[in-house]
Amino acid sequence: MQPTAPLFRRMSRLALTTKQVNGGYYKGTGSGSMGRHTKHGGYILDYRKVRTYVVPKDLKDFRLTPFVTKTMEPLKGSFEGDLKGGLSGERYLDRWKRENGTD
Repeated sequence: MQPTAPLFRRMSRLALTTKQVNGGYYKGTGSGSMGRHTKHGGYILDYRKVRTYVVPKDLKDFRLTPFVTKTMEPLKGSFEGDLKGGLSGERYLDRWKRENGTD
């Protein structure tokens, strides 16, 4: 059974999926290769393939704006004096007891 002509035109403009084409079609993620696999299961980076981004030195008079604001306030959650920071089990249990009470 074939789709109707208007539906078929709309389908032809959509991106292909692996179900619409024969074998051997691999869509991928567009990330590209940055090295090679070894026969022992490792991965070796090829630094000629690694993407590097060069930021201009003087951005004060730059006309384009960044995606993130430059005036962002500091985030809550400074864990001064606690070596484990936010992953401290004691801190988690203290917060759980405050919010849920004790048994």
